[in-house]
Parts: sequence; C-alpha cells; structure tokens
Amino acid sequence: MLRSLNSGVSGLRGFQTKLDVIGNNIANVNTVGFKKGRVVFEDIFSQTVKAATGPTGNSGGTNSIQVGLGTRVGSIDTLHTPGSPTTTNIGTDLYIDGDGFFVVQNPAGKQFLTRAGNFRVDSSNQLVNQNGMFVLDSTGTPITISDQFISFAIDANGSIIGVNPDGTTVDTGTRIGTVAVDNPSGLNKAGGSLYSLTPNADSRLMTTLLTNGSSTQIISGTLEMSNVDLSEELTEMITAQRGFQANAKIITVSDSILEELVNLKR
Repeated sequence: MLRSLNSGVSGLRGFQTKLDVIGNNIANVNTVGFKKGRVVFEDIFSQTVKAATGPTGNSGGTNSIQVGLGTRVGSIDTLHTPGSPTTTNIGTDLYIDGDGFFVVQNPAGKQFLTRAGNFRVDSSNQLVNQNGMFVLDSTGTPITISDQFISFAIDANGSIIGVNPDGTTVDTGTRIGTVAVDNPSGLNKAGGSLYSLTPNADSRLMTTLLTNGSSTQIISGTLEMSNVDLSEELTEMITAQRGFQANAKIITVSDSILEELVNLKR
C-alpha cells in the first residue's frame, strides 16, 4: 500500500514541475527571442517480485513480475525552434534567419548569447541591447558607429553600411558577430533572453562566426518573437492538471484503504 502512496507523491511532484514550466512558457509568450521549455518524465525504479525464467525441456519461459515505484522528471529541455518574425521597421532590430546567436558582453567582460535582436545605439554611438550590454562584431569587439555618417543600415550579411552626408554609402568593414553552437539545448538560460555556455555547449564555438557562404542571414527591421504556441501550452496545461488530480486521487484512495486496515482491529 505504501508503494501506491509514494507513486502518487512522485506523480504530484512531477506534474507540479510540468505546470511550473508551462506557466513560464505562457508568461513569456510575447518575450522577444524566448525559447520554450519541455518536461520529459521517466520512471524511477521497478521492484522485481519474481524474476524471469528461460524455457527448459519441460516448461516454457516466464516473464518477470515487477511493480513500478513512481515517476520523476528526466529532463527539462529548451526547444530552440525558430520563433515567428515580426516586422518593426526599426533598423537596429535584427532577426537571425537560420541558426546562430548574437553575442553581447556585459561591463565585466562576460559574454552571452542571445536571439533577441532588439538593439539600439546609445549616446556614445555604441550598439547595445536593452540592458546596455555591448553587441560584439565578428572580431569580438564592441560595435561603435562612426560620427561621420548621418545614418547607417545593416545588410543580410550583418555588414554595417554607413550613409555619408552627400548620400553615398560605404561598407564600414564592421560586421555583426554571430556564433553557431553544436548543442543549443545545452546552453543555460541566464535571464534577459540571454544564454551562457556550459560544458555541454562547446566553448570553442564562441569565436566561430557564420561566414558569408552560410545559409543564415540577418534581417534588419525584424525581431524574432517567442516560439511558444498558446494552443499547445493550454492543452498541455489541461493534461498536467488532470494528471495532478489523478495522482492526488491515488493518495486519497490509498489513505482510505489504510484507514480500513487500521479499523480491522476494532
């Protein structure tokens, strides 16, 4: 009887975690560059009541008899599927059409990856994100727009094109830095739509910049929105809610049977 109680408790814990992840997904449905999470369950352990036997000359084989002891969260995956692009017509809003991440750097020199391209130019003509972190170019240097230009644009290769006062354009030689990561799911979320490298997201790729021959391109005036699908999340929420209720019922029924056993003595 205690096995069913423990199984029910493990189910409650698992579905509570699933609801936590779903709630975070829904809360970030409009967050630029957000990537949704997914909970995957696995069974904990099965107690073998009777071992399997092989066939002999006098009898056939028998299967083992096992009783499961509940569930647990096997993984919480970050799904790096593309989010929907939305047009803003702001030249410093950038969308990566393909694989890769922008690289930003905080004042302490620590680098982060992001898909959120809502950048702006500060009073020092430096390209920064919404938190004031420097956007790095293809050499790993913070990007500064020269005062000699009256405006600038960013082409599909990430090159910054300056516009002179006479209307002529010139390639500044500065290119928006982007990096590819072998295992994006291995990145840690660092808040602010940022990701940090881990031992399972190869740090060698921090300096591997996408080349002009890559199928990936940068689209100016567009942002990547969250990849959360509300209809999918609400369906998963209903499933998690019913799973939570079912496991709570297991605990209630097990408690009622234990109560009957205790009353047998009376």
